[in-house]
Amino acid sequence: MRPATRLLVTGGSGFIGSAFIRYLLRLPAFTGTVLNYDLLTYAADLRYLNGFHDHPRYRFVQGDILNQALVEQLIAEQEIDTIVHFAAETHVDRSISSAFAFIETNVKGTLSLLEAVRKWPHVHFHHVSTDEVYGSLGESGLFNERSQYRPNSPYSASKAASDHLVRAFAQTYALSTTMSHCSNNYGPCQNAEKLIPLMIPNCLERKPLPIYGKGANVRDWLYVDDHVEAIWEIVQKGRKGQVYDIGGNTELSNLALLERLIAIIQEERPGEYHSLIRFVRDRPGHDYRYALDTSKIRTELQWAPRTTLIEGLRRTVRWTLCE
Repeated sequence: MRPATRLLVTGGSGFIGSAFIRYLLRLPAFTGTVLNYDLLTYAADLRYLNGFHDHPRYRFVQGDILNQALVEQLIAEQEIDTIVHFAAETHVDRSISSAFAFIETNVKGTLSLLEAVRKWPHVHFHHVSTDEVYGSLGESGLFNERSQYRPNSPYSASKAASDHLVRAFAQTYALSTTMSHCSNNYGPCQNAEKLIPLMIPNCLERKPLPIYGKGANVRDWLYVDDHVEAIWEIVQKGRKGQVYDIGGNTELSNLALLERLIAIIQEERPGEYHSLIRFVRDRPGHDYRYALDTSKIRTELQWAPRTTLIEGLRRTVRWTLCE
């Protein structure tokens, strides 16, 4: 077990980062402290941590991961022993419109954090990445931790670059690091630019449900609470310098996913929503399929997803209806 009692979480007010903080502060076995370090860009919201702002073991600091001096100051003042790095630009369409912000945050921001950790070599650094760095699969096969990198969008290229920086710094400077690649996350608090949180309000407001191409692109869907549980297992028990792939083992085409989502919305708000589906021009360079072999994390850390797709979608829809 790796001691992880004083955590700095970058991007802790975003979708996955806030889920990680909520998970930790609700976990009876965790008695440490969490420092949430977030710039509060468009994808973050302090409301995602409502009920925790006055928690005695939680603190929020607004700041940029590019501000290396401030990160170093916080590591020293708060006696940080672990950094869990979620902060990133993640929306592929935005990266296609302009890649500059993705290079600044995902590449230069990660570099800034690693430079800070060089001065505090006792700090363990966990880097959260994506299956998109591996590129696209055909009808069959799975990516694993040894798969070749073939990023196909500016977003995935920026995450691939940050992955390489983490590995290089670990090798060159003997830093303690772990890394994880995840499949498509979904759940409460996700930004409305993503597929599921876009479709739910559009159904309820009788707006079009836009889906790229013919909706044939396949993704593996991972409920966010399962993802953050896996990250915590890696932070505590993952082998130094190792990479772990985290998937939900639930592959569906985008159209099939939307059909299941509509069925759950109909349970909560009866109505006819299928007629709202609109097939729109496909995204440039749209990867056909992602899927991950999760045998490494299952075998080494005994982790497996707990939440079925239907249950996860139902929780997400009900959370949206309560917002």
